[in-house]
Amino acid sequence: MYLVRTPWILKKVYSSYFWNINTQDKIIYLTFDDGPHPTITNFVLDTLKFYNAKATFFCIGKNVELYPSTYSKIIEQGHSVGNHTQNHLNGWKTLDENYLNNIEEAAKKIDSKLFRPPYGRITRFQANLLMEAKYNIIMWDVLSGDFDISLSKEKCSEDVILATQPGSIVVFHDSEKAMPRLEYALPKMLNFFNNKGYKFDAINTSLFKQ
Repeated sequence: MYLVRTPWILKKVYSSYFWNINTQDKIIYLTFDDGPHPTITNFVLDTLKFYNAKATFFCIGKNVELYPSTYSKIIEQGHSVGNHTQNHLNGWKTLDENYLNNIEEAAKKIDSKLFRPPYGRITRFQANLLMEAKYNIIMWDVLSGDFDISLSKEKCSEDVILATQPGSIVVFHDSEKAMPRLEYALPKMLNFFNNKGYKFDAINTSLFKQ
């Protein structure tokens, strides 16, 4: 069970996390979780390049180890990266020490103070320790549902287009499970908002400095 658009009450309760970027400008922040993947990430990069779009890739440490050239390509093409743990751990089901050690293991390969918890599941204690270590915890405003094998590619595309607003942080996945919906919905979304004069930017820590 998941919601395409994050409810305001959740953003209010967890206000120290970043759910969207506060702007009235026509800017959208696409993010991609669980990569890098040698073919799917390259599909994403090629699609973004076609639309002159930048994005943020929340990478799993073990995948960076497996596909270092794909990871390097993300950075070379001007996108930003974030830490998504070494092994895609669920913070609710992982001892605090193990969870934080796993993040630090991933940080040896991923030079970034952007962090997204897998499944969006992290305890307040874990989050507080990460914020003390100067991590920005990046959640989302719009969840594409591309991971949902019961969702049609057309519905995935429709949902994400209808839910996205200026400043939205939108989640897709550069993973095999998501690809049947991703390869349809991502170009549709980029084309729709590009035609409306929107820009797609990468997330970086300067957005959160007061």
